[in-house]
Amino acid sequence: EELMFYNKTLCTIVMLCASSSLPIFQRRDNNGRLSMCSKLCYAIGGAPYQITGSALGFFLQIYLLDVAQLDPFYASIILFVGRAWDAVTDPTVGFLVSRSRWTRCGRMMPWILISTPFAVLTYFLIWYVPPVEQGKVLWYLVFYCLFQSLQTCFHVPYSALTMFISMDQKERDSATAYRMTVEVLGTVVGTAIQGQIVGRAIAPCLPGDLDVLDNGNSTLLGSDFNITHISLDETKQAYLIASAVICTMYVLCAAVLFLGVREQEEPMSFFEGVRMVMGYGPYVKLVMGFLFTSLAFMLLEGNFALFITYTLGFRNDFQNILLVIMLSGTLSIPFWQWFLIRFGKKTAVYIGITWAVPFMILIVCIESSLIVAYVVSVAAGVSVAAAFLLPWSMLPDVVDDFKVKNPDSSGHEAIFYSFYVFFTKFASGISLGISTLSLDFAGYVTRGCSQPDAVNLTLKVLVSPAPVVLIFLGLFIFKTYPIDEERRQGNRKLLQEMR
Repeated sequence: EELMFYNKTLCTIVMLCASSSLPIFQRRDNNGRLSMCSKLCYAIGGAPYQITGSALGFFLQIYLLDVAQLDPFYASIILFVGRAWDAVTDPTVGFLVSRSRWTRCGRMMPWILISTPFAVLTYFLIWYVPPVEQGKVLWYLVFYCLFQSLQTCFHVPYSALTMFISMDQKERDSATAYRMTVEVLGTVVGTAIQGQIVGRAIAPCLPGDLDVLDNGNSTLLGSDFNITHISLDETKQAYLIASAVICTMYVLCAAVLFLGVREQEEPMSFFEGVRMVMGYGPYVKLVMGFLFTSLAFMLLEGNFALFITYTLGFRNDFQNILLVIMLSGTLSIPFWQWFLIRFGKKTAVYIGITWAVPFMILIVCIESSLIVAYVVSVAAGVSVAAAFLLPWSMLPDVVDDFKVKNPDSSGHEAIFYSFYVFFTKFASGISLGISTLSLDFAGYVTRGCSQPDAVNLTLKVLVSPAPVVLIFLGLFIFKTYPIDEERRQGNRKLLQEMR
């Protein structure tokens, strides 16, 4: 029933957008600016990456450990190799995109269309538990790597599309704000679908030596854990249902993007562009700054579900707490868009990303409390919104600055975006691999109702001290980022004169 509901809702959106008789579907208004519908269609195209990313980021680790029942060491190998492979494919796809010929659909759209059906198939198979024990590790490693590669074929062209939907800086900033709002909403949708469907069939835990049984209840350190009577097969089926819903949304969002957006043609080159881009100071500083801050939030994202489940003891509430984070982030996007326009993007970086730091410290310093967990989740969502919006809002500024400094060089947009995605994904792979391996060394108990003190301590470090240190390292690098509001407005005027 849930799958039919999501299908009907998204099909209605596609049919409305595809109806050329609707005046709102005009790609540009009478002044040649992007129409609201074109911006919305462009924004909806970013949802698949975030929907699948939030589902994988929050749930894949706990799925591999407690549902697929892999050893933590092998789970860490899968997570690290998969993300590292994903990172390597980004510049490769960026090169291939830059060498692609222009078609009637554009240069980016064919990549998006062709990769979509294969991406959804491999995504679905990630959440399937094969009936053999010996080949499980290889199964998840292969399909995780395949999905990451195919999604890269979608996401890199889509990211570069920002520079091809309009040549006007304000129009791009506006479209980016639409995109970030929908992408954060996509994380809400991904977390909600995966969390609420799977949350109804939580994998049963197995009481061990650390648990004291009393009339069907398991008690550890004064916290109550109810041993559910849901079978593991029901949990596996719930993961498959959630993945089927997400796959359907992936396809329909790609259809909306294709129907509602038209890219503008520009010439491209690659090898010389790579040398120029990677040696461009403002770009290197921006990427390195966001590399550390992204790594901080990825550590928090990858371990928060386990932290809530085991360290705080809210096994039956973790999916709702994750949903609150994403809802808070979605509602905060318009505020941060206003803030960066009013006070500047660098100021927004400092305020937005540090906002979560006190709350990260708070949640590991006080006694476990469900109310405090929800308060921290709301505050963390505000910073998540800033972390989502600001990199993609600032990258076009770097590209414009590069164009001003190199007026005779053009067509390097895919390089800027693909290498930024490369570094963030590589950071994600490192964070997931290290965190899962750390849990293995600490003695993580698969499907345990409780965990040893060493595991709880490791989870506390992974969701608070480690992210806080990484955030401050990233902000220190941002101090050297040279593109302020004055320089950005100057570049805008120069580019208008050049055109």
